[in-house]
Amino acid sequence: MTWAGGIWAPTGQRRRRPRVWISWLLKEQGNVCPPSLPSPCILDTLSCSTGEFSPAGLAGEGIGLVWVWVHGEGSQSLVPWAAGPSIPAGTFICHSSSSSPEQKGECPGEQGGTGQCQSTRGLVGSSLFSFCRFVDFHSAASTCSPSRASLLTGRLGVRSGVTHNFAISSLGGLPLNETTLAEVLREAGYSTGAIGKWHLGHHGRHHPISRGFDYYFGIPYSHDMGCTDTPGYNVPPCPPCPRHSAAGRVARKDCYTEVALPLFENVTIIQQPVELGSLARRYAQEAERFIQRASDSGRPFFLYLALAHMHVPLVPPLPPAPGRGVYGASLGEMDALVGRIKEVADSLGKGSTLLWFTGDNGPWAQKCELAGRLGPFVGAWQRQRGGSSAKQTTWEGGHRVPALVYWPGRVPARRTSHALLSILDIFPTLVALAGAALPPNRRFDGLDVSPVLFGWSDVGHKVLLHPNSGAAGKAGEIQALRLAQYKAFYTTGGAMACDGSTGPAQQHQPPLIFNLDRDMQEQEPLDVASREYQAVLPAISRAYAQALQDIAADNVSVADYSQDPAAIPCCNVQHVGCRCHGALGATQDPHGERRTPRLCL
Repeated sequence: MTWAGGIWAPTGQRRRRPRVWISWLLKEQGNVCPPSLPSPCILDTLSCSTGEFSPAGLAGEGIGLVWVWVHGEGSQSLVPWAAGPSIPAGTFICHSSSSSPEQKGECPGEQGGTGQCQSTRGLVGSSLFSFCRFVDFHSAASTCSPSRASLLTGRLGVRSGVTHNFAISSLGGLPLNETTLAEVLREAGYSTGAIGKWHLGHHGRHHPISRGFDYYFGIPYSHDMGCTDTPGYNVPPCPPCPRHSAAGRVARKDCYTEVALPLFENVTIIQQPVELGSLARRYAQEAERFIQRASDSGRPFFLYLALAHMHVPLVPPLPPAPGRGVYGASLGEMDALVGRIKEVADSLGKGSTLLWFTGDNGPWAQKCELAGRLGPFVGAWQRQRGGSSAKQTTWEGGHRVPALVYWPGRVPARRTSHALLSILDIFPTLVALAGAALPPNRRFDGLDVSPVLFGWSDVGHKVLLHPNSGAAGKAGEIQALRLAQYKAFYTTGGAMACDGSTGPAQQHQPPLIFNLDRDMQEQEPLDVASREYQAVLPAISRAYAQALQDIAADNVSVADYSQDPAAIPCCNVQHVGCRCHGALGATQDPHGERRTPRLCL
């Protein structure tokens, strides 16, 4: 690292450097120093005019994050530096839409294992043990828009205002006063890109290009929220886009038949309807080009890759192999895509890229065999009373998601962590690793969990909140929470199951409490008269009250959920379904004038 006129910058970005004096201090963690180091944890001091340094022996002391106290020509500052781990030259987040234990790479014999190892062919493949795996990792909501908003802001939907999904005609999106991870990292010098599903608003300034991303390539919402010419697999099956007059359109429940699904490059619609069969290949190509451009420019990069393969596997790449099914085929394609991009990042970044893979919610049960499986997180108490315990619920099957982190030489490989972590932690962790500062005047639900990533700790959240996500209660409100191994429900309900049934919403006072260490199936709540229940209830009640008070005292935002048909992305309003007359994959008129597809706002 290089001291460059008041900021830390990667070596090679040289400016005039003042003479500085540097002291290394251990980041405070219970005020305890390693046995080999004297209190108060001041390790060494040196005078440095070259600006380049490498604290000898620090990585071997098991120190963790180090604070570097810099004294320079009349000014001084305290900045974070990592012993061993450095600022990542590239950060690559793969965020899969909907997920199941099949994506966790779990094998028989492991706690919570389901035997579903089929997802380790491309992403992990021969380098399965180069990842650190997190088995108690959670989305911040069990539906799309709120989960994505939490990843990019580090805040729950009740703070950011994003409490349920945006529509194709939504005028609003993630509130503009909420700062995104991309905005923070771009300010820190990163080249920022988003590829894939967005679903945080597409109209006007809510488009990803206006939310901190230098480059965007993808679909503005879920890939089943618009018709295509090859609709593929869905429950219920949906018809293809109309090609002629309105008289030929076929209306189907739960199908979007009026407007074709658009594909954006930056603010331009380049294809409508999108050709789903080639979308994975195009995502991989654009991701590779983005990483190559960042490498050529010498800038670090942040790539947010949001794949919709597992939302519902509309178009598997090949006929499913025997015993694998449509879901497994789509999972395999996603796996290979991420593995391909990982290889590119490794080759160009020389091992300096951090990859974080996770999902936004659990299986969408109403899609039946196209939804994946819950594994051991079946929410048995709810299933006995009707409905699904997966997506849209606060049961474990709704929000417990797979998580893998890869950063060679920095994040320990072949490690499984049981720390209680969340998608909310991605924002503050990456901000800290980039040497940037959290946005002011707001509170965050995520933690900087870099000590957990680096293997220095296995302690995550003590309390984690689970907001209502559609199955029961007002969307976004907090009526379930986790305290250590205990899960408390003040409201329960079941989402729509494969058979069309739902579970009634029920209020619980005192709350239902499950001990997940013994009962990850959430089958039998603790007896309210038991010693265990009576011992843990006061702590849960305090934690719940404190969380609600903290939210009430925060600077919260309000999202605009109003709708207007004029906000629907449409590249050619003169054509049925907004079909682009010359978009790739669309039927072209050989006698017509070629028009540039565009977004009409």
